[in-house]
Amino acid sequence: MKDFIINIPYTILIGAAILMALMPFQPEPHLVQKFDMLVAGNLTRPLDMFDVLWHFLPTILLITKFILSKKEG
Repeated sequence: MKDFIINIPYTILIGAAILMALMPFQPEPHLVQKFDMLVAGNLTRPLDMFDVLWHFLPTILLITKFILSKKEG
């Protein structure tokens, strides 16, 4: 799994992270909506939690790739 993540180009991960963080563009991005739900204490449905994970996954992969790249060095 480590080699798979390291072999993904940064350009693809950065593009996917930005795109998934901002989708859908109208009326507001899901991550903003879900963050508001989390602050209000309304983020209780499993579907909403999965949605947060799904939209944040490219960012998690990007951070993981950065950390793994620095360790290998």
